Amino acid sequence: MIAIIRIRGTIGIRKDIKETLAYLKLNKPNHCVIVPENEIYLGMIKKVKDYIAYGKIDDKTLKAMIETRGKYSFSKPVEKKDVEKVLKLVKEGKIKESKIKNLFMLQPPKKGFKRSTKKGFNQKGILGDNKEKINDLLSRML
Repeated sequence: MIAIIRIRGTIGIRKDIKETLAYLKLNKPNHCVIVPENEIYLGMIKKVKDYIAYGKIDDKTLKAMIETRGKYSFSKPVEKKDVEKVLKLVKEGKIKESKIKNLFMLQPPKKGFKRSTKKGFNQKGILGDNKEKINDLLSRML
């Protein structure tokens, strides 16, 4: 599973990139989606890499996201007793069967991003593939 977080806003953005972000349901900064790792999503990620941070999410962070920010499709928070069942379905790639929203509305990270929001990860920025560091960023945003 890949976690994608929108970092940058919409000012001065090209139309095709804006549409791709809309397909990913990333309409505002600090929104996060969990998607399976397949060619379709990897192509979309490659196109919008200058506006998002992404990486592989681990089980501990995914569970914390579902507990704190998970909502059912009718905006009701996920109950504590259902967290394990929902987590199991999400890890299997059955997000629709779990009836949970794929969108997680996060807060800005505590103590800031600590890196530039205008540069790629390899150039001491936050954008692009964060690999395993995405879990640290997500835990600060919960």
